[in-house]
Amino acid sequence: MINLTPLARLFMTRHVRQSLSWRGDGIENIQRHVLKYLTSRGAKTRFGHQSSLKPTDDFEAFKGMIATRSYSDIRHDVMDMVAGERDILWPGVTRRFAQSSGTSDGRSKFIPVTDDSLKINHYPGATDAVAFYLDMYPDSRMFGGKGFILGGSFANNLDLKPGVKVGDLSANLIDAINPLVNLVRIPDKTTALIEDWQVKVPALVNASINANITNISGVPSWFLTILKEVIRRAGADNIHQVWPNLEVFFHGGISMDPYRSQYAAITDTSKMRYIETYNASEGFFAAQDLRDPGSMLLLLDRGVFYEFAPLGQADNPDVETLPAWKVEPGHTYELIITAPNGLWRYRIGDTVKVISNDPLRIAIAGRTRHYINAFGEEVMVWNTDRALTEACDKHHCQVANYTVAPVFADDRRHGHHQWLIEWTTPPQDTEAFAESLDMALQALNSDYQAKRSHSIFLDRLSITPAQNGLFDLWLASTGKLGGQRKVPRLANDRRFIDPMLSMNNQ
Repeated sequence: MINLTPLARLFMTRHVRQSLSWRGDGIENIQRHVLKYLTSRGAKTRFGHQSSLKPTDDFEAFKGMIATRSYSDIRHDVMDMVAGERDILWPGVTRRFAQSSGTSDGRSKFIPVTDDSLKINHYPGATDAVAFYLDMYPDSRMFGGKGFILGGSFANNLDLKPGVKVGDLSANLIDAINPLVNLVRIPDKTTALIEDWQVKVPALVNASINANITNISGVPSWFLTILKEVIRRAGADNIHQVWPNLEVFFHGGISMDPYRSQYAAITDTSKMRYIETYNASEGFFAAQDLRDPGSMLLLLDRGVFYEFAPLGQADNPDVETLPAWKVEPGHTYELIITAPNGLWRYRIGDTVKVISNDPLRIAIAGRTRHYINAFGEEVMVWNTDRALTEACDKHHCQVANYTVAPVFADDRRHGHHQWLIEWTTPPQDTEAFAESLDMALQALNSDYQAKRSHSIFLDRLSITPAQNGLFDLWLASTGKLGGQRKVPRLANDRRFIDPMLSMNNQ
């Protein structure tokens, strides 16, 4: 294959220079321009008429028109869009929606993926990530081979109008991509969108094992399974023995940190580079632009207007927010967005730490509430509470307290969730209870169900019984035992559960 990297670098260099010039007043100017574009378009919608939205580049005036909003505030509007109604939250008819779990009033939420959001945000954001990489590494030859893009699938079990597609964001991006991109990527669209992972994994291996792969893109936990299977099928010791020209992994969705040692074990570390991206269902927000990991440049001109709120105000719709040009380095904020998909002052639930404000670089700090998303499963407390209730009712048992944390994959097994449970009345068969609990959680959370499918990415949860009084003992050790005591139900790491387990073993 001809090395097209020099041509790609020439095409992309201009915007890299523009992005790195977003300093001082330039941050305010570009964000005000984005705000004027968004409000001009939004004023033509049903939402715009209901909220008396007017075209403006005045941040204070904009805040006065619209309160911050969560998904429960827009669910009705979104379902009207899914039903085919036009000009609801964004002009025109929207036919694509990214499905994800995480709300307490329904199994899934559907994030609109409008044509404009693809055109001016998602695809340009991905291009920016590649452009930054090529600028950082002049020796790159990534367009001398093909990129392996790992995506999800569409939900085929929903009753939708003809032409409407609901599925993972990655499925929407792959399905709508410019056909010319298929010349430099694998697998083909049909393979990429297979729904059954038990069928999909062998198909992905077959499509990639003999290809000249130079770059991969996807979620770290998903790709780890694929790479290990390619290595196994090839009879190799590491992935570079199969793909000697592999040079970079564009990753996002979940933290890479728990997986770095595992990737180091299956790659030639002298050849491998890692580029972090912040590409959510709601938009493509940031990409790494420095060789050292730990920060990403916020993409200020890709159709998204950003607001930053102080932490601890998740339930306050009138929370006082700051625009991008007023944030301070070292502070952590809740991120609120307005975007060309009809999300107006939308609280996506992420928190970010401002690393620098000139230029504006951020790092993902976590979620506004407790959750587990170590494998892309997006499990929330309401999921675990409800699943636990259903399983207890079925097995005639009672729980005094519990906490859940991820167990990351190793050479012996895939990752899974570890439940530490203090029983009031234990079940007769703990393993049968664990099976019921796992099935109930799958029924409540489509993302968890997808990762659990055939145990390809995520093994069944495990249960560790806690000694009587363990949680009170742990709370006392933290100085929080009392009337306002709160046990962290979920954590995306093991900082809570490991000390508890240590006390439990003693």
